[in-house]
Amino acid sequence: MEKFISIATYTNEVEAELAQATLAAAGIESYLKYEDTGGMMPVLQQSEGIKLLVDEEDVIEAKAVLTDQAKIEPDL
Repeated sequence: MEKFISIATYTNEVEAELAQATLAAAGIESYLKYEDTGGMMPVLQQSEGIKLLVDEEDVIEAKAVLTDQAKIEPDL
């Protein structure tokens, strides 16, 4: 039985999708959980955030991938 764990919370959809794409490039399956009641209350995305979920077996690797990616990104 798979159990999904939230490893990060983002305040906007673009950041969440970029993190999800980074994990996909590393071969890690992930899901986004929106807290906007099905799109009816988008303001909740900003207050509650968008959660990035991965299988509990991938938590350590996924966090490492996201941390490494943050170190690689140039300062703007």
